[in-house]
Amino acid sequence: MRFKRSHADSHYGQLPLDWSKDAEIERIIEARVAIRAEAAALRWRFRLIVIETVLMAALVLAAGLALKQPAATVLRGAAIVGAACLASGVLLILLSGLTGHLAARYRRWRSQ
Repeated sequence: MRFKRSHADSHYGQLPLDWSKDAEIERIIEARVAIRAEAAALRWRFRLIVIETVLMAALVLAAGLALKQPAATVLRGAAIVGAACLASGVLLILLSGLTGHLAARYRRWRSQ
């Protein structure tokens, strides 16, 4: 005996739940997804900044050692470059977040 299934059914015996009809649940789900996506984007930005910082410090260290400069000077230079790179990256992340927040407030203000 064969059971007929429509294309909307994904599994026999599954309860037919139609979440799209309830606008409030849809709005809550979209808000949670947006919050998760924003948090993931922030983590990825920070990871990229850390990777960039390590690479820049390593390049300065390698160049200084390849040019046979004193080790203390090379280490100090690599640390300064790494710190400056990290500070500028974090500042860039903060400023882009602030700009996004201000743009959202401006859009809400304009829509009223």
